[in-house]
Order: sequence, then structure tokens, then C-alpha cells
Amino acid sequence: MIYFQIFLTYLKIGLFSFGGGYAMLSLIQSEVVDKHAWLTSREFADIIAISQMTPGPIGINSATYIGYTVTGNVVGSAVATFAVCLPSFIIVLLIARAYAKFRENRYVERAFSALRPVTVGLIASAALMLMNRENFIDYKSVIIFVVAFVLTVFFKVHPILVIVLAGVSGVVLY
Repeated sequence: MIYFQIFLTYLKIGLFSFGGGYAMLSLIQSEVVDKHAWLTSREFADIIAISQMTPGPIGINSATYIGYTVTGNVVGSAVATFAVCLPSFIIVLLIARAYAKFRENRYVERAFSALRPVTVGLIASAALMLMNRENFIDYKSVIIFVVAFVLTVFFKVHPILVIVLAGVSGVVLY
């Protein structure tokens, strides 16, 4: 029964998430933490952190990790990952031909333009939902963020080195 619940939950997440992994975080949290109570807010924040550090899309990484955490085995990971990818796969197959034919259509262009601000709002919502009393960002986290931002943007330090330095800083400061 848990596999069917995971499948339906991640199928819904995959079907109603626009804008990629960060945009789907608020829906994942709503389903996994609030509705089903499979994880606590703290565990969810930890999974998001791990999903960001591992290679690949955050939505798929978090589905894989949460599927394993909930079921305790690889089958749960596979079910969650398959379910979150299935809607996008089907939709892309169905509209690939139509998009090539209608991409010059002004209504299609406007529809895609309208989705951009919605995506930004979903990403902002995900960030705000991760900031609660359990996971409130303290001054040490802000310092690590600012240093990582400055190193990446202004000094063009390689992102992998910035991730390693941030990890070491976190271990030292906490």
C-alpha cells in the first residue's frame, strides 16, 4: 500500500510542478511533511540539502531519497523516481510535434511567458517554506552564503570548490 501511496503522491507532484525541482519543493513539502507526515520538517530540510549537493535534478534526487527513506528499500526509491518523471515524459512526447508546429503562434508564446513569473513565485515559496523555527537561518549560515556568493560571482571560484569550502565551514562553525 505504501508503494501505491508514494506512486500517486509523486505522480501528482510530477504532474502539477512547473519550473523544475526548486519550484516543486513547496508541493513536495506539502505532500510529504504536511499531508502524509512521512518526514519531519527537519528531515525534509536535510533531504533538500543532500539533494542539492548530489549530481542531478533536485526534484528527482529528493524523490529517490524520500522514496528510500519512507520504504527503507530501493524499490521505494524507484517508484518515487519513476512517478515524478512519468508526467513530464508523457507530456513531452505528446507536445513535441505540436510545439514545433505552433511555436511561432503568439498565444503559445504568451502562455510560456506567463509561466515564467509563476515559476519564480513557486521557487520563492519553496525557500520561504524551508525557513521555519526548526530550520531558521542563523548568522553563521548567512556568512557562509555571502562568502560562497562572493567567491562564485565576483572571484569566479569553481562551484565544486565553493561547495567543499562551504561544507568545511559548516563543520567548523557548527
